[in-house]
Amino acid sequence: MLETEGFQLVRQVVPQPELEPLRTEADRLALVYPGEVQGIRDLLQRSALIRDLTFRPWLTALVPEGAVCVRGILFDKIPGANWLVAWHQDLTICVKREIDTPGYGPWSVKHGVPHVQPPVSLLNQMTTIRLHLDPTHGSNGALKVLPGSHLHGRLDAEAIAACRERTAEVTCEAEPGDALLMKPLLLHASSKAESPSHRRVIHLEFAPPGALAEGLSWYESAL
Repeated sequence: MLETEGFQLVRQVVPQPELEPLRTEADRLALVYPGEVQGIRDLLQRSALIRDLTFRPWLTALVPEGAVCVRGILFDKIPGANWLVAWHQDLTICVKREIDTPGYGPWSVKHGVPHVQPPVSLLNQMTTIRLHLDPTHGSNGALKVLPGSHLHGRLDAEAIAACRERTAEVTCEAEPGDALLMKPLLLHASSKAESPSHRRVIHLEFAPPGALAEGLSWYESAL
């Protein structure tokens, strides 16, 4: 389903005894980094617990053998941080420094970190896992996706609009412990929460070793 639809919801992936420590860690990070209201980045550097989490057998079983986590972000929607996300694809990766490399570009800097659009072939090798720590429903900003949209490569605004017209969206409602797997090129969006409360999601991106062009290195990596 992941390869054909671009997403797959796997129920009860996170063992129940590990959920509460992860919620506690999410709350700690929110206190330490209060200014990052629309996503606390660099989780693999900032949290040993979440970095170690990426090596758990129950998590690595969801990605191709040998794949390594190369980015972590914590999302939450609460009254003071309640936003909508328009339909888009995840087109950029984070690297340690900008190096002129064929097939990579354009470049940008976000939050002080070099970002670049890599070749579509690299994005197709990546898998994102979103671990849900709270109930996540349509009313509190659950992710919406357009099945199969990842099969069309990079899409401009006109192509995105056309895809929305011909594809029925799916709301990925999840319960604590559920994991949503998705491909970076899958079109996805989320609405503001109608009644914002905690909607803590740990967003982890995995890539095969050696995926980057020679000379480039991931900005953060579980290794």
